[in-house]
Amino acid sequence: MRTFRRTILAFALGAIPVAGPGFGFDGAPVNPQDTALPIVSPQPGAAALKRAATPIAPAALPNSSVMSLAEAGHPVAQWKLGKMYAEGDGVAQDDVRAFEYFSRIANAHAEDSPSAPQASIVANAFVALGRYYLSGIPNSKIKADTERAREMFSYAASYFGNADAQYDLAKLYLKTPDASRDDFRYGARWLGLAAQKGQHQAQALLGQMLFNGDRLPPQRARGLMWLTLARDSATPDETWIRESYNRAVAKASEDDKTMALQMLEHWVQGRRD
Repeated sequence: MRTFRRTILAFALGAIPVAGPGFGFDGAPVNPQDTALPIVSPQPGAAALKRAATPIAPAALPNSSVMSLAEAGHPVAQWKLGKMYAEGDGVAQDDVRAFEYFSRIANAHAEDSPSAPQASIVANAFVALGRYYLSGIPNSKIKADTERAREMFSYAASYFGNADAQYDLAKLYLKTPDASRDDFRYGARWLGLAAQKGQHQAQALLGQMLFNGDRLPPQRARGLMWLTLARDSATPDETWIRESYNRAVAKASEDDKTMALQMLEHWVQGRRD
Protein backbone atom coordinates (compact mmCIF):
# COMPACT_ATOMS: atom_id res chain seq x y z
CA MET A 1 0.00 0.00 0.00
CA ARG A 2 2.80 2.42 0.79
CA THR A 3 4.24 2.05 -2.71
CA PHE A 4 0.80 2.60 -4.25
CA ARG A 5 0.19 5.75 -2.22
CA ARG A 6 3.56 7.13 -3.23
CA THR A 7 2.91 6.43 -6.89
CA ILE A 8 -0.38 8.31 -6.64
CA LEU A 9 1.39 11.16 -4.86
CA ALA A 10 3.98 11.33 -7.64
CA PHE A 11 1.17 11.60 -10.18
CA ALA A 12 -0.53 14.37 -8.21
CA LEU A 13 2.64 16.40 -7.93
CA GLY A 14 3.57 15.84 -11.56
CA ALA A 15 0.22 17.11 -12.76
CA ILE A 16 0.64 20.57 -11.19
CA PRO A 17 0.93 23.17 -13.97
CA VAL A 18 4.15 25.10 -14.42
CA ALA A 19 4.16 28.20 -12.27
CA GLY A 20 4.71 31.69 -13.57
CA PRO A 21 2.78 33.94 -15.95
CA GLY A 22 2.94 33.83 -19.70
CA PHE A 23 3.91 30.21 -20.30
CA GLY A 24 2.57 28.68 -23.47
CA PHE A 25 1.92 25.24 -21.94
CA ASP A 26 -1.66 24.06 -22.15
CA GLY A 27 -2.11 22.20 -18.88
CA ALA A 28 -1.85 18.67 -20.28
CA PRO A 29 -1.30 16.12 -17.51
CA VAL A 30 2.10 14.59 -17.01
CA ASN A 31 2.50 11.32 -18.91
CA PRO A 32 1.16 8.47 -16.73
CA GLN A 33 4.25 6.57 -17.85
CA ASP A 34 6.26 8.91 -15.65
CA THR A 35 4.36 7.81 -12.58
CA ALA A 36 4.40 4.04 -13.10
CA LEU A 37 7.91 3.97 -11.76
CA PRO A 38 10.13 1.12 -10.58
CA ILE A 39 10.34 1.03 -6.80
CA VAL A 40 12.55 -1.42 -4.94
CA SER A 41 10.72 -4.35 -3.41
CA PRO A 42 11.92 -5.89 -0.13
CA GLN A 43 12.06 -9.26 -1.89
CA PRO A 44 15.32 -9.77 -3.81
CA GLY A 45 14.96 -9.76 -7.56
CA ALA A 46 11.35 -8.59 -7.56
CA ALA A 47 11.99 -5.02 -8.70
CA ALA A 48 13.26 -3.76 -12.03
CA LEU A 49 15.81 -1.60 -10.27
CA LYS A 50 17.61 -4.68 -9.03
CA ARG A 51 18.83 -5.17 -12.59
CA ALA A 52 21.00 -2.11 -12.09
CA ALA A 53 23.43 -3.83 -9.75
CA THR A 54 26.61 -5.34 -11.20
CA PRO A 55 29.00 -7.04 -8.72
CA ILE A 56 32.50 -5.61 -8.50
CA ALA A 57 35.68 -6.78 -6.84
CA PRO A 58 36.73 -4.90 -3.69
CA ALA A 59 39.37 -2.22 -4.17
CA ALA A 60 41.65 -0.37 -1.82
CA LEU A 61 41.07 3.34 -1.54
CA PRO A 62 43.28 6.04 0.00
CA ASN A 63 40.52 6.85 2.48
CA SER A 64 39.69 3.55 4.11
CA SER A 65 37.08 5.15 6.39
CA VAL A 66 35.01 6.18 3.38
CA MET A 67 35.25 2.66 2.00
CA SER A 68 34.20 1.21 5.35
CA LEU A 69 31.18 3.51 5.56
CA ALA A 70 30.23 2.72 1.97
CA GLU A 71 30.42 -1.02 2.55
CA ALA A 72 28.26 -0.52 5.64
CA GLY A 73 25.60 1.05 3.44
CA HIS A 74 26.13 4.73 4.19
CA PRO A 75 24.64 6.57 1.17
CA VAL A 76 26.87 9.65 1.46
CA ALA A 77 30.01 7.49 1.41
CA GLN A 78 28.64 5.44 -1.49
CA TRP A 79 27.89 8.62 -3.41
CA LYS A 80 31.38 9.95 -2.76
CA LEU A 81 32.99 6.74 -4.01
CA GLY A 82 30.72 6.65 -7.03
CA LYS A 83 31.69 10.18 -7.98
CA MET A 84 35.39 9.41 -7.42
CA TYR A 85 35.26 6.46 -9.79
CA ALA A 86 33.10 8.31 -12.33
CA GLU A 87 35.51 11.25 -12.46
CA GLY A 88 38.80 9.46 -11.75
CA ASP A 89 39.26 11.65 -8.71
CA GLY A 90 42.07 10.08 -6.65
CA VAL A 91 41.39 6.64 -8.15
CA ALA A 92 41.56 5.06 -11.59
CA GLN A 93 38.46 6.12 -13.52
CA ASP A 94 36.04 3.19 -13.61
CA ASP A 95 32.45 3.68 -14.74
CA VAL A 96 31.41 0.14 -13.81
CA ARG A 97 32.44 0.69 -10.20
CA ALA A 98 30.72 4.07 -10.21
CA PHE A 99 27.57 2.45 -11.58
CA GLU A 100 27.69 -0.14 -8.81
CA TYR A 101 27.86 2.43 -6.01
CA PHE A 102 25.06 4.50 -7.51
CA SER A 103 23.01 1.29 -7.86
CA ARG A 104 23.50 0.46 -4.19
CA ILE A 105 22.07 3.83 -3.22
CA ALA A 106 19.09 3.47 -5.56
CA ASN A 107 18.33 -0.09 -4.47
CA ALA A 108 18.50 0.67 -0.75
CA HIS A 109 16.88 4.11 -0.61
CA ALA A 110 14.35 4.34 -3.45
CA GLU A 111 11.46 4.61 -0.98
CA ASP A 112 13.08 7.08 1.40
CA SER A 113 11.03 10.19 2.05
CA PRO A 114 11.71 13.08 -0.37
CA SER A 115 12.31 15.19 2.75
CA ALA A 116 14.90 12.80 4.21
CA PRO A 117 18.42 14.23 4.68
CA GLN A 118 19.83 11.88 2.05
CA ALA A 119 17.04 12.46 -0.48
CA SER A 120 19.11 14.66 -2.80
CA ILE A 121 21.86 12.03 -2.91
CA VAL A 122 19.35 9.30 -3.72
CA ALA A 123 17.81 11.39 -6.48
CA ASN A 124 21.24 12.20 -7.90
CA ALA A 125 22.09 8.49 -7.91
CA PHE A 126 19.04 7.81 -10.07
CA VAL A 127 20.11 10.61 -12.41
CA ALA A 128 23.63 9.17 -12.66
CA LEU A 129 22.24 5.73 -13.45
CA GLY A 130 19.93 7.20 -16.08
CA ARG A 131 22.84 8.90 -17.80
CA TYR A 132 24.82 5.67 -17.84
CA TYR A 133 21.86 3.90 -19.43
CA LEU A 134 21.61 6.57 -22.12
CA SER A 135 25.05 5.73 -23.49
CA GLY A 136 25.93 2.39 -21.90
CA ILE A 137 29.36 1.52 -20.52
CA PRO A 138 31.81 0.13 -23.09
CA ASN A 139 33.11 -3.40 -22.50
CA SER A 140 30.58 -4.09 -19.77
CA LYS A 141 27.14 -5.58 -19.28
CA ILE A 142 25.65 -2.08 -19.01
CA LYS A 143 24.23 -1.47 -22.48
CA ALA A 144 22.53 1.63 -23.82
CA ASP A 145 18.85 1.40 -22.94
CA THR A 146 16.74 4.51 -23.43
CA GLU A 147 13.71 3.07 -21.65
CA ARG A 148 15.75 2.18 -18.58
CA ALA A 149 17.18 5.71 -18.64
CA ARG A 150 13.66 7.09 -18.81
CA GLU A 151 12.68 5.00 -15.77
CA MET A 152 15.58 6.36 -13.74
CA PHE A 153 14.90 9.98 -14.71
CA SER A 154 11.15 9.57 -14.22
CA TYR A 155 11.54 8.30 -10.70
CA ALA A 156 13.90 11.07 -9.61
CA ALA A 157 11.80 13.71 -11.39
CA SER A 158 8.40 12.60 -10.10
CA TYR A 159 9.06 11.27 -6.62
CA PHE A 160 12.04 13.35 -5.51
CA GLY A 161 11.31 16.41 -7.67
CA ASN A 162 14.93 16.52 -8.82
CA ALA A 163 15.52 19.35 -11.31
CA ASP A 164 18.38 17.61 -13.16
CA ALA A 165 16.17 14.55 -13.66
CA GLN A 166 13.34 16.76 -14.89
CA TYR A 167 15.70 18.35 -17.42
CA ASP A 168 17.05 15.00 -18.63
CA LEU A 169 13.53 13.60 -18.88
CA ALA A 170 12.41 16.66 -20.83
CA LYS A 171 15.22 16.14 -23.34
CA LEU A 172 14.19 12.52 -23.86
CA TYR A 173 10.66 13.62 -24.74
CA LEU A 174 11.61 16.66 -26.80
CA LYS A 175 14.43 15.13 -28.83
CA THR A 176 12.82 11.82 -29.75
CA PRO A 177 12.80 11.78 -33.59
CA ASP A 178 9.21 10.53 -33.78
CA ALA A 179 7.94 12.48 -30.77
CA SER A 180 4.18 12.90 -30.72
CA ARG A 181 2.33 16.05 -29.76
CA ASP A 182 1.72 14.58 -26.30
CA ASP A 183 5.41 13.71 -25.95
CA PHE A 184 6.25 17.32 -26.68
CA ARG A 185 3.75 18.55 -24.10
CA TYR A 186 5.20 16.27 -21.44
CA GLY A 187 8.72 17.37 -22.33
CA ALA A 188 7.79 21.04 -22.24
CA ARG A 189 6.14 20.56 -18.85
CA TRP A 190 9.21 18.91 -17.34
CA LEU A 191 11.46 21.53 -18.90
CA GLY A 192 9.40 24.33 -17.36
CA LEU A 193 9.47 22.70 -13.93
CA ALA A 194 13.25 22.33 -14.04
CA ALA A 195 13.74 25.91 -15.23
CA GLN A 196 11.54 27.27 -12.44
CA LYS A 197 13.76 25.43 -9.95
CA GLY A 198 16.85 27.16 -11.32
CA GLN A 199 18.31 24.36 -13.45
CA HIS A 200 20.32 26.54 -15.80
CA GLN A 201 20.51 24.08 -18.71
CA ALA A 202 16.73 23.80 -18.67
CA GLN A 203 16.51 27.59 -18.55
CA ALA A 204 18.76 27.82 -21.60
CA LEU A 205 16.81 25.26 -23.63
CA LEU A 206 13.46 26.75 -22.64
CA GLY A 207 14.80 30.22 -23.46
CA GLN A 208 15.90 29.05 -26.91
CA MET A 209 12.53 27.50 -27.64
CA LEU A 210 10.53 30.51 -26.47
CA PHE A 211 12.72 33.09 -28.20
CA ASN A 212 12.79 31.22 -31.50
CA GLY A 213 9.20 29.99 -31.36
CA ASP A 214 10.46 26.41 -31.62
CA ARG A 215 7.21 24.40 -31.35
CA LEU A 216 6.04 26.91 -28.74
CA PRO A 217 4.28 30.25 -29.29
CA PRO A 218 7.13 32.78 -29.55
CA GLN A 219 7.74 34.79 -26.39
CA ARG A 220 10.95 36.61 -27.20
CA ALA A 221 11.22 38.68 -24.03
CA ARG A 222 10.58 35.69 -21.76
CA GLY A 223 12.98 33.59 -23.79
CA LEU A 224 15.67 36.24 -23.39
CA MET A 225 15.01 36.33 -19.64
CA TRP A 226 15.60 32.56 -19.33
CA LEU A 227 18.70 32.76 -21.50
CA THR A 228 20.08 35.57 -19.34
CA LEU A 229 19.59 33.50 -16.19
CA ALA A 230 21.20 30.49 -17.86
CA ARG A 231 24.18 32.50 -19.09
CA ASP A 232 24.89 33.76 -15.58
CA SER A 233 25.02 30.18 -14.23
CA ALA A 234 26.74 28.45 -17.16
CA THR A 235 30.07 26.72 -16.62
CA PRO A 236 33.04 27.71 -18.81
CA ASP A 237 32.62 24.66 -21.06
CA GLU A 238 28.91 25.29 -21.71
CA THR A 239 29.59 27.47 -24.71
CA TRP A 240 26.24 26.56 -26.29
CA ILE A 241 24.46 28.54 -23.59
CA ARG A 242 26.52 31.69 -24.08
CA GLU A 243 26.21 31.37 -27.85
CA SER A 244 22.43 31.01 -27.60
CA TYR A 245 22.26 34.07 -25.38
CA ASN A 246 24.45 36.12 -27.73
CA ARG A 247 22.35 35.19 -30.76
CA ALA A 248 19.15 36.13 -28.95
CA VAL A 249 20.53 39.48 -27.78
CA ALA A 250 21.65 40.29 -31.33
CA LYS A 251 18.14 39.62 -32.67
CA ALA A 252 16.13 41.11 -29.79
CA SER A 253 14.45 44.47 -30.13
CA GLU A 254 14.82 47.18 -27.51
CA ASP A 255 11.29 46.39 -26.32
CA ASP A 256 12.25 42.72 -25.97
CA LYS A 257 15.26 43.68 -23.88
CA THR A 258 13.30 46.06 -21.68
CA MET A 259 10.59 43.49 -21.02
CA ALA A 260 13.17 40.77 -20.37
CA LEU A 261 14.84 42.99 -17.77
CA GLN A 262 11.52 43.59 -16.04
CA MET A 263 10.80 39.86 -16.01
CA LEU A 264 14.28 39.18 -14.69
CA GLU A 265 13.79 41.63 -11.83
CA HIS A 266 10.44 39.99 -11.04
CA TRP A 267 12.09 36.55 -11.06
CA VAL A 268 14.86 37.64 -8.69
CA GLN A 269 12.39 39.30 -6.35
CA GLY A 270 10.23 36.18 -6.33
CA ARG A 271 13.23 34.03 -5.39
CA ARG A 272 13.96 36.33 -2.44
CA ASP A 273 10.42 36.24 -1.09
